[in-house]
Amino acid sequence: MRLSLLADLNAERAARRLAVLVTDIATGDQRLIKVAEVGSDPLAPLFAEALAAGESSLVAVGGRPRLFFNIVMPPPRLLVTGAVHISQALVPMARLLGYDVVIIDPRAAFATADRFPNAELVAEWPDTALARLGLDRRTAVMALTHDPKIDDPCLMAALASGVFYVGALGSRRTHAKRVERLKAAGFGDGDIARVHAPIGLDLGAQSPAEIALAILAEVTATLRRAGRRPERRPGADVAEPAS
Repeated sequence: MRLSLLADLNAERAARRLAVLVTDIATGDQRLIKVAEVGSDPLAPLFAEALAAGESSLVAVGGRPRLFFNIVMPPPRLLVTGAVHISQALVPMARLLGYDVVIIDPRAAFATADRFPNAELVAEWPDTALARLGLDRRTAVMALTHDPKIDDPCLMAALASGVFYVGALGSRRTHAKRVERLKAAGFGDGDIARVHAPIGLDLGAQSPAEIALAILAEVTATLRRAGRRPERRPGADVAEPAS
C-alpha cells in the first residue's frame, strides 16, 4: 500500500468515518473512497450496499470478480450518561462485545477510577461532552441517571444526530414526563419515537447486571438490524466503469 494511501486510511479511522478501500485483484491497484465521495463514484450503488452491510466482499464488475471492497468501519461506541451501578456492570460486558465505551457524568464523585477501572470517564455535562466526542451512525447514546437535568441534554443531543440507538432508563410514567419535556423543547413525535424507553429488552431484569444485559441485547439487535444486507436484485451486476 502506498504511504499516502495509508495516511489517508489512518486519518479516516481516527476520525471515526466510514470508508471503502478498493483493490483491483488483477492489478493490485488501490484507492480509498471516503464516505463523502461514495455518492459521486461510478460504483456508488455497490459502495452504498457494502457500507450498509458493513461486510468486506469480492465484487463482480463487467460479469467477473474483479474488485475487493475492504470496508473500513469504526468500532461501535456506547456513550453512557450516568456513572451508576448499571454502568459499572455494562462496561465489561460491552467490551466483550467489541464496543468502545465512554462514561459521562458531571458528578465527579460518581465518575471515579475506583468505580470504573480502565474505563474512559468524562466528568462533564452531557451536552458539552457529546459535542466534543462527536455523534455518528456507529454510536449509541443512553441516559441512565433518572435526573432530567443530566439525562435531557443527553437525549436532545442524541436525537439531533444520526446515532443508531437512543435509550433512557425509567418507568413508563417517567418517560411520559420526559416526552412532555422533549416536546416542549421542539422535538416531534418521530424524533421522540427513536428513544428506547424503558431502555433494554424486556427480560424481566432486576439487578444492575441483568439490566445492563437487557440494554446491550437491545443495542446489539438495533445495530445488527441496521446493518443487515439488503437483498440484491436477481442478475444485478455493475457495468464496467468508464476509464
